[in-house]
Amino acid sequence: MRTRTRRRLALQVGSLVVVLAAWWAVTAAGIVRPLYLPGPGSVWEAFVRANSCYEAGSRVLCGEQGYFMWEHLLASFRRIGVGVGAAVVLGPLLGFLMGASRWFNAVTEPYLNFLRALPPLGYIGLLIVWFGIGDISKYWLLFLAAFPPIAIATINGMRGIQSDRVHAAESMGASRWQVVTQVMLPSTMPEILSGIRIAVGFAWTTVVAAELNNGIPGIGGLAYIAGTQLQTALTIACIIVIGLCAVALDTALKYLTRALVPWYGKAA
Repeated sequence: MRTRTRRRLALQVGSLVVVLAAWWAVTAAGIVRPLYLPGPGSVWEAFVRANSCYEAGSRVLCGEQGYFMWEHLLASFRRIGVGVGAAVVLGPLLGFLMGASRWFNAVTEPYLNFLRALPPLGYIGLLIVWFGIGDISKYWLLFLAAFPPIAIATINGMRGIQSDRVHAAESMGASRWQVVTQVMLPSTMPEILSGIRIAVGFAWTTVVAAELNNGIPGIGGLAYIAGTQLQTALTIACIIVIGLCAVALDTALKYLTRALVPWYGKAA
């Protein structure tokens, strides 16, 4: 297992070196203009500049748009935390109700599917009209992006519960609350955690859309403004940071799933 892991890591590092070398070669040879594709060195300089203070004439400026990049990143994390956090609370609740009640599922499922099918940019304008360009509209946008995957995953988990387990618990004198907390919840937990993992990834990809308007501080807002100002190196630096954070979040949720439901996939 360790040998396989080391080989995989070596392949990943090797591919990264090849990509960086090809990137550097293309930009150093002048095949692509720096406006469209700056070199790795320029992107690194933009990243360092966005996280440090520098002199601009008679003034001393810190970061970009008045904030360090890590402050932009924390602002985006806070928005995602609020929006996804609300979805983590309400998504499983709705999913349990829809999975437990056929008539409630028949009434609400079309609306849930309609919401799931809508792209975030489809209703961001309406959210701005309702809640303004502040953080409230961003919270709602991220919530609406994360809510359907969690609710649907919970429904699938409820439908996958074996009725024999429920009947066995009831025959042994378990109350309805005990059946829910000790049979249904553990059985659906793997699906819920998978839904949360998908929802977090989807919400993170939506952060740029959420921060198109008044998104400063915010890593998505910084990437958007840098692009409109033709600061390509800074834009690429923001994109790399967004991508690395997405990978880190997904990895953390994967290990969290393994820790919370270690039996998943190992027992029949």
